[in-house]
Amino acid sequence: MKKYAIIYCENQFGSMDGKTANGLIRNSGMYEITAVIDSTKAGQDSGEFLDQKRNGIPICRNLQDAIASSKAKPNYFILGIAPANAFLQKEEREVIIQAMEAGMNIINPLQEFLTDDEEMMRIAKRCGVEIRDVRKPRPKKEWTLFTGRILDIKTPIIAVLGTDGACGKRTTAMIIDKGLQERGYRTAFIATGQTGLIQGASYGFAMDAFPLQYMIGELEREIVRANETEQPDIIIVEGQGALSHPAYVSSCGILKGARPKAVILQHPPKRKVLGDFPFMKMPTVESEIDLIEHFGQTKVIAITLNHEGMSDYELQRTIAEYERKFYLPVTDVLKMGPDKVINRIIEYFPSLQEKSGVAIG
Repeated sequence: MKKYAIIYCENQFGSMDGKTANGLIRNSGMYEITAVIDSTKAGQDSGEFLDQKRNGIPICRNLQDAIASSKAKPNYFILGIAPANAFLQKEEREVIIQAMEAGMNIINPLQEFLTDDEEMMRIAKRCGVEIRDVRKPRPKKEWTLFTGRILDIKTPIIAVLGTDGACGKRTTAMIIDKGLQERGYRTAFIATGQTGLIQGASYGFAMDAFPLQYMIGELEREIVRANETEQPDIIIVEGQGALSHPAYVSSCGILKGARPKAVILQHPPKRKVLGDFPFMKMPTVESEIDLIEHFGQTKVIAITLNHEGMSDYELQRTIAEYERKFYLPVTDVLKMGPDKVINRIIEYFPSLQEKSGVAIG
């Protein structure tokens, strides 16, 4: 059965806390998105609102409007919000129940697991629908600790890290992954958060659902599994948070568990403070590079930008400024494509240069 889905993102579409919805509109993976719910932006085209590119997916005021506006009957309801407190509000519970009563399966990316909620499971059973808690980990007895097997992998591993949360790391990583495939390379993409898993990533897990030592071991396990199964030319690991961020440790887990041989740094130049913590100043690109390279014993080889709040002129000026300052390729892959970054990746790893029939540029 084809998976037609409505995304719920009330008051958050296009914002940091709407990053799951934003990501699915840009790349829906296994789902065909039929509508987005956000009453504050109702009546607009979601692609036009997000990226100035019309996609025919309407933004609707409520569930009933979304169902009526959908070109096919939706059978999935995706929570597209990623609130800082990670728990459902009363009105969000109510709309989930309405969706189940309308015959939709629920995709829940939050830390609050609906499959542990007796009321929700009782309603799901009555309505004949399923609930998927994307972040819910495997049983604890199956968790793995770090083994060191990652040290034996010869395949190039790169991570896309950032200077803040919700700044475009996954989007950039997926665009680079697709660009490498278009150049003829076999890739393995490792998702580390809920959105990549909803999009259908074959490898990965929600890192923030695990204690730190298991987070490291589980990431190593997924990379080893992907390397053995896919025999890829390169492995791309999605970043989470920021290494310098005072509230998150996922970047630390990525550097320890993935042991990336190179890092792409994603940065939103217009942000003055951290997205969910406005009392904390944003780190500088220079300080984040120094921290990543020292802590991770790796090398930042390119910088990618998030153009939020920037005019095209400001973006071009910032790219030129950063390239002069850091002697690294700098681009915005959403606006300009990934070629500049991919060329640098190929240049950095001799094994990629040796692949027959693939050239830089």
